[in-house]
Amino acid sequence: MRSILYGIGVGPGDPELLTLKALRCIKESDVIILPSQPKEECYAYNIVKKVYPQIDEKEIVCLPFPMIKEKEKLKKAHDEIYGRIAEYLAEQKAVAFLTIGDPCVYSTYSYIHTRVTEDGGNAVIINGVPSFCAVSGALGISLGDNKDEIHIIPASYDIMDTLNLKGTRIYMKSGEKLKDLKEALLKHGPEKYEVYAVSNCGMENEKIRIGLNSLDEKSGYLTVVIVKEKKALTIS
Repeated sequence: MRSILYGIGVGPGDPELLTLKALRCIKESDVIILPSQPKEECYAYNIVKKVYPQIDEKEIVCLPFPMIKEKEKLKKAHDEIYGRIAEYLAEQKAVAFLTIGDPCVYSTYSYIHTRVTEDGGNAVIINGVPSFCAVSGALGISLGDNKDEIHIIPASYDIMDTLNLKGTRIYMKSGEKLKDLKEALLKHGPEKYEVYAVSNCGMENEKIRIGLNSLDEKSGYLTVVIVKEKKALTIS
């Protein structure tokens, strides 16, 4: 047995996008950590189970992260979650922390990874396909060409501060802010943009919307919105 923590990205929703390395590390792990509960409502768990039903033979531990911004409450919750994981590592177990998408992009896993490494533990990141890459593939569009800038934005924060960014803007997990985003783009000049949205990318209930007016504030939490500047036509 060995003490190691894997931060495993399972991709955006399509189980065929789970990497071979991610699957191998899940199989080698003694304990599976899910960042939500119950397990049946965890996106990452359901993605893995479709290609590896034997996941239920593992020890599965649900350690939900609170979606709050109060620093003291967050720190207390992170301390408690880290403490549970540290106990498994002290027992020389291999622990897999599953996260949807990629663990390097706005993932709660990063807090635990930092704590483990700072305390001298062994933690390894296993990358997954990021949702915004899968979304661009589903749409059949490029995120950036030539010198285009690409901005990845957590939509839960101030949208107005992003309106003057050049190039392509990607608003992550924007479901709860879709109304605000739509209103902001309408006020800022809708003729300037190409707007796309994909909800639940790669899942059975995937929904693609094209055009600013098609944005639906009820489309759900796992909605990625891509806003691209319209390029002026050149006549040679």
